[in-house]
Amino acid sequence: MLWPFATGAVAINLFLLGLIGVSIGLPAIPPVTALWLSLPLGLPATWAGARWVTRLIAEAEGTG
Repeated sequence: MLWPFATGAVAINLFLLGLIGVSIGLPAIPPVTALWLSLPLGLPATWAGARWVTRLIAEAEGTG
């Protein structure tokens, strides 16, 4: 259920990284390219985000 949100966050971060890269002479990453690159990268981002939230919940409950 978190995959679309994590993939969107990855796409935004890739696009902004491309804009930062322009300042050091790299070519800009077009938004559509950032979207396509974010599709496979969204899965590990979802996994990492879910682990983080699980750890936060365990810490709040006092079990972690």
